[in-house]
Amino acid sequence: MKILHLDSNHSMIKKRLSELGLKNDIDLTSNKAEIENIIDVYHGLIIRSRIKIDKDLIDKAVNLKFIARVGSGTENIDCKYLMKKNIKLITSGEGNSNAVGEHTLGLLLDLSKKITKSHIEMQNNLRKREENRGFEIQGKTIGIIGYGKTGKSFARKLSGFNCNVIFNDLKKDLGDEYAKQVTISELKEKSEVISIHTDLNKLSHHLINKKFINDCKKPFYFLNTSRGECVNTKDLIFGLKNGKISGAGLDVLENETKSFFDLNEDDIFDRIKKFENVILTPHIAGWSFESKVKLAEITVDKIKKFLGRKN
Repeated sequence: MKILHLDSNHSMIKKRLSELGLKNDIDLTSNKAEIENIIDVYHGLIIRSRIKIDKDLIDKAVNLKFIARVGSGTENIDCKYLMKKNIKLITSGEGNSNAVGEHTLGLLLDLSKKITKSHIEMQNNLRKREENRGFEIQGKTIGIIGYGKTGKSFARKLSGFNCNVIFNDLKKDLGDEYAKQVTISELKEKSEVISIHTDLNKLSHHLINKKFINDCKKPFYFLNTSRGECVNTKDLIFGLKNGKISGAGLDVLENETKSFFDLNEDDIFDRIKKFENVILTPHIAGWSFESKVKLAEITVDKIKKFLGRKN
């Protein structure tokens, strides 16, 4: 069985698959058209998000048995067509959910205590105490949109802060000891912090827009460690300017594409980075040393299970 690796991942994946007797080829540079010319000889794909896996590519992958996405995002994969062609899709989002939960909490703490802002001021010999008075998380209502692996991870991290954690999800009966499930209307009414943890799909695209922001009863802090396109950035800027959004911690931006973010793609980055109450990180929420190992281990274990291998 031949496996094609299209993205850079932990070397453990190739090593352990080789130990199973699988032949591994690595191609980190070929474009989609070039991949389509060679895909017919492969039985498995290991990917992140460099190459779009659409109908055209799938049709040329006549021997493909599985695609293993190292991570959780599947917006670059035609999942319905994969299912139609009886090709197994393997994901490993549980491998970095803890890292994402920690990073989301870090953004909230930074915003609430004005850590980055005051650090930059201190570097410039400005010691502003009253201007950097922060707020406490205790007693606040934190609203989570999407209660999957990362949403639950964030809720668990909040359990020691004596705050009220609520969430909304399309699936029913997901409430647990860490958070209470509510309608989206109740979340908009009560939340003082809103954190989004959804996949990117037709329903979540531009979920955070001007209407959503205006529907929220209270000014709120906004956190996004999911996908940039879940947010209409122009509307986010509108909310920041009029005070409906008190601040934002963003690990992803709307014009982030595939595995990379082109800072020259448009003016979104220039516009958003000017706000003192906005913290930006370069899509690193799930990018820990530990998660790199866990993602690899989970990916290999799921491939072994799919192939019926025990060792």
